[in-house]
Amino acid sequence: MRWITRRNIHVDRTSCPWLIRKFIDPQAEFIFVEASSDPATLNGHTFDMRGAEYGHEGERCTFQVMLERHNLTDDAALVEMGRIIRDADVPPSRTRRPEAGGLDALIRGFQLSVPDDHEKLLLTRTVYDALYAYCQAKVAEPRPRQGAPRPRLRYTRRVATHLEEDDEDK
Repeated sequence: MRWITRRNIHVDRTSCPWLIRKFIDPQAEFIFVEASSDPATLNGHTFDMRGAEYGHEGERCTFQVMLERHNLTDDAALVEMGRIIRDADVPPSRTRRPEAGGLDALIRGFQLSVPDDHEKLLLTRTVYDALYAYCQAKVAEPRPRQGAPRPRLRYTRRVATHLEEDDEDK
């Protein structure tokens, strides 16, 4: 199936193709059009563009809308990933997740350095694979009992895990 979105892809328009290929349509073909294109005249599923089949709804980004419409909200890691993607995709708010700024910076870097949108999809695929793995680990850990939520993978734990892996390799 053809999936169509605006050119010069950013966070939502790089994360949605990852989600589509991984969980919705493994044979998806992606087409990039001018922002002024009328979705009603395009042959395929449209996303993250004005008047598209899939777009922002309320405070949810397109990635989160796709999760809901394709019944993927039972996967807690995908739901958490959607929150991070939303926070990276929309203007910052007081409750922006700490991971969102890093994701935004990485994708902006791809946007500035890689002119071809198909190449951006290839290059960002591993970013979203890694973010999904991070979210799986994050939601697998028990929540703190009190206080503000903190990132689940603390620096000291990451270092200890890394050192243990190095010892196993020797």
